[in-house]
Amino acid sequence: MDSKQLALVCRELADNRKAENIVVLDVRELSSVTDYFVVASGTSEPHLRAITDEITDKLRAEHQLRPRAVDGTLQTAWVVLDYFDVIVHVMRADVRERYDLEGLWGDAPRVTGDEPSPVKPPRKPRAKARTKTKPAS
Repeated sequence: MDSKQLALVCRELADNRKAENIVVLDVRELSSVTDYFVVASGTSEPHLRAITDEITDKLRAEHQLRPRAVDGTLQTAWVVLDYFDVIVHVMRADVRERYDLEGLWGDAPRVTGDEPSPVKPPRKPRAKARTKTKPAS
């Protein structure tokens, strides 16, 4: 599964648990850390738990994927699931408004899932390094 597909699966799983205002941001051109951010809101601590559990449980069971790291807590109302190429932010709406990730990453295009995945051209092989030779005297 490529990173865009993973981001869209995360969006779908968050939607399964009625997450609000789910946004997928394509940050490939803006960040060397990840390819996509998925940002979703929950209304309460149990709602945040349900969203994060749905994503982690289903990705583990159906795709054998585990987050490389989990940061934040339900008590802080912001949980981050790091799947390397996709980082999922699950936040309570007031915390989301305060930190404004969409504004911070405002140059990132939003992904709807309707656009085709770009096909990256193959990389050109590097030219061999030339060694300088001294002219004969």
